[in-house]
Amino acid sequence: MYCFTKARRLLKKIDYDYVFTNANKTITPEFVVLHRANSLGYARIGLALSKKKIAKAHQRNRAKRLIRESFRKQNLPAVDIVILARQHIALVENNIITANLGTAWDKLTAFYAS
Repeated sequence: MYCFTKARRLLKKIDYDYVFTNANKTITPEFVVLHRANSLGYARIGLALSKKKIAKAHQRNRAKRLIRESFRKQNLPAVDIVILARQHIALVENNIITANLGTAWDKLTAFYAS
């Protein structure tokens, strides 16, 4: 799927709570990716990038933009995903973040393929 419509986002607290309870975890140097299967037939994503981890608004916006674009280009199984930022992500270059997200998507796909 090469789109990022409103249906592909986690919008409500109940959607986030569904992922946080019994979540599977994939960790990259910049992010913690929590995921859980859904019955919708397509993947959805939610972002939880706190001011405590990423101090400046423009840095949070850059991280969100990179994550959304990387997610949009993937063909993922039917899962709900919540991405949490880790410390010092603002210091990492865009291409490294994108590469590590690609690795996380590959791990996630392999997890649900088995």
